[in-house]
Amino acid sequence: MQAPWQDLLHWWFGQGTSASEIAAEKQRLWFGYRAEQDDEARQRFGALVEQALNGELQYWAELPEGWHVILFPPLAPTSGLGRDGHPQTGEFLPALPLPRRMFASRRVVFHQPLLIGDAVTRVSRIEDVVPKEGRSGLLAFVKVVHDFVGPRGLAVTEEQQIVYREDPKGTAPTQAPPVHPLEADYTWHMGYTPDAALLFRYSAVTFNGHRIHYDNDYARDVEGYPDRVVNGGLTAIMMLKFARQVRPGRLSEFSVRNKKPLFVDRPVRIWGRPTGEATAEFIAVDGDGAECAQAQLVWGPAQ
Repeated sequence: MQAPWQDLLHWWFGQGTSASEIAAEKQRLWFGYRAEQDDEARQRFGALVEQALNGELQYWAELPEGWHVILFPPLAPTSGLGRDGHPQTGEFLPALPLPRRMFASRRVVFHQPLLIGDAVTRVSRIEDVVPKEGRSGLLAFVKVVHDFVGPRGLAVTEEQQIVYREDPKGTAPTQAPPVHPLEADYTWHMGYTPDAALLFRYSAVTFNGHRIHYDNDYARDVEGYPDRVVNGGLTAIMMLKFARQVRPGRLSEFSVRNKKPLFVDRPVRIWGRPTGEATAEFIAVDGDGAECAQAQLVWGPAQ
């Protein structure tokens, strides 16, 4: 008997397709698939995000590390959106028969700064599609790599893992109480409460229409969450903003893994600690003490 994820691939490529044929077809369709777009590191968009986080940006200043997310919003006509408010799959991302889609993790290498006002080209490619079976059912991880090229050459490389999931089946299984990390083990601490206005402003400036971030009925009744979900990208930005406050210097690498959702109007604590001369770890912890996101940072010139 074949595993459910094999059924998923056979559904995708056609019944009766052999494993070797699936591998060849997957590579032909998606591996190395490229898309290229042009944009500008606009002061207005950067200023909107920075104002949402109570700061300020100036034209021709360096775009803070991580703020490349304001570039290349996922443009699509309203008629081209899926039920979740995201652009429908199939044009670039693979159209898998799994309706729920979110960021699982990202790794970003900062080669050199982008400036507000720079003309930027993004070259994107699909590197892999990996189906799995988890506690919540079938999963598929799609690895996407983006290269951001400015007037002075390659500026940022970002690797994303996008997870596709099944719809929830009944009541979510009861999980063991989370292991509470010890605040005393961390050097730096901050707290904030993401409210609906902050989620809306971040979603608006990144053109993120995913309904889990603003539609409570959809988040609860369709996706099975207790409330609206805090954008994973927003949590990453908050970690980066805090890191710049506690340790000056230019970042060369940032990676973050989302482990558990954070929810609107519930307190979030960010804890950080150095792990080496030029490295640090940050975590985002919810009000119950559960570790919801973990990030690794490296300072210094990119190799």
